[in-house]
Amino acid sequence: MTEALTGLLVMLLLAFVRVPIALAMGIVGIVGYAYMRDWSWGSAFATAQTKIYETGRNYTLSVVPLFILMGNFVTRAGMSQELFRAAYAFIGHLRGGLAMATIVGCAGFGAICGSSIATAATFAKVAYPSMKKFGYADHLATGAIAAGGTLGILVPPSTIMVIYGIMTETNIGKLFAAGILPGLLATFLLCMAVQYVTWRDPTAGPRGERLSWRERFAAVEGVGWFALLGIALLAAAKLRWLEADDAGVIGAITVFALSFVFRGVSSVIALFVLVMGGIYGGVFTATEGAGVGAFGALVFALARRALNWRTLYAALVESARTTSMLFLILIGALMFAEFVNITSMPNDLKDFVTRLELKPVLVVGVIMLIYVLLGTAMEELSMILLTVPVFFPLILHLGLDPVWFGILIVVVVEIGLISPPVGMNLFVLNTLLPQVPTRTIFRGVMPFVTMDCVRLAILIAFPAISLYLPSLMK
Repeated sequence: MTEALTGLLVMLLLAFVRVPIALAMGIVGIVGYAYMRDWSWGSAFATAQTKIYETGRNYTLSVVPLFILMGNFVTRAGMSQELFRAAYAFIGHLRGGLAMATIVGCAGFGAICGSSIATAATFAKVAYPSMKKFGYADHLATGAIAAGGTLGILVPPSTIMVIYGIMTETNIGKLFAAGILPGLLATFLLCMAVQYVTWRDPTAGPRGERLSWRERFAAVEGVGWFALLGIALLAAAKLRWLEADDAGVIGAITVFALSFVFRGVSSVIALFVLVMGGIYGGVFTATEGAGVGAFGALVFALARRALNWRTLYAALVESARTTSMLFLILIGALMFAEFVNITSMPNDLKDFVTRLELKPVLVVGVIMLIYVLLGTAMEELSMILLTVPVFFPLILHLGLDPVWFGILIVVVVEIGLISPPVGMNLFVLNTLLPQVPTRTIFRGVMPFVTMDCVRLAILIAFPAISLYLPSLMK
């Protein structure tokens, strides 16, 4: 165990002196691997070469650039405004309704974006001006945006889930399915946090304008047609009038065609249902679903006339940059994991837990506490990549479900994203809303951090919330 702990400390020191995290993990991984093999540099570099080659040719990893591209297309199509308006139409008249509409809109946007930072940044521009117009307190407005932004990595598709799935060889489709019910629970609990804040201070979140039912239905125009299409295809597949694959193809073509007719929020909902429903129903794999989603988002952006050659080039370049960054970090993490795996740390942790005869749930609780503490001082992706190689063998040793553990990790990452002082979403809001003091942002997120901790406890106590939908997958 000493070798692994020394390597972890050296890696943290390298990161502290501003060595890029991918290089820090890669350097420690290669040097540590060589040390464990009696300073055999040939085997260390051969292992590194293999990891680089396998990562580059891994077909499953193509899901990463495709989902990133899907999010970039939808962002440029301006869908965040439509999602916010649709949510506001139904709940904006309630106390704190605009803040709750922001959270619901973030959940919807996250379902097609997959990025927490992009979601928070987008809704800082979309929702904050509206909340200020209606007299919302800055601490509630910024807290709702920061907390709502975290839903971008829990509601599938999620880049964090993909990376966890690759590192642990866990089924990505099952991880996506497992995130749906916890995502709904998260949306509900964050809205309850808004209600708590406005209960204590009604002036923090005044009621908005009540819209008529005609205006509410207009905000989701076309949902009925998409729902009718879905029901018809499900019935045809169930009665075996159509093969499941044929139903999926017909559904995809029809959704793409209808997006030129209904250009609002209904098309986004339909695209999400198409991608996740296809993966959940076994019609296509996660990678194929990502391809369908990326093409659907492209069609959607074209239908809204939000895409020209310049914006298309910008979307492709941004997707390539983000993908390159993630792949470099992943390669470094895999090399570091290779080093940790050949040390005695995994077996030492197993022996330690066995000697203490601790209950598995208690062990998971301690691991989650460690993650929460690390999340207040470390960048979230780096924290995941560093710690999963250490804790995951212990989870398997205890006989716990890796899908459930993956969802717990995502929830802990969400908490880290809004935990002072280094929560990434807090930095995003501080940059985009310089008129709001940093202490106000920190104060605003605390009720949401508390509610996220409650959600984490619920998911630990009731694993079925995460595992029910994956258990039904084909």
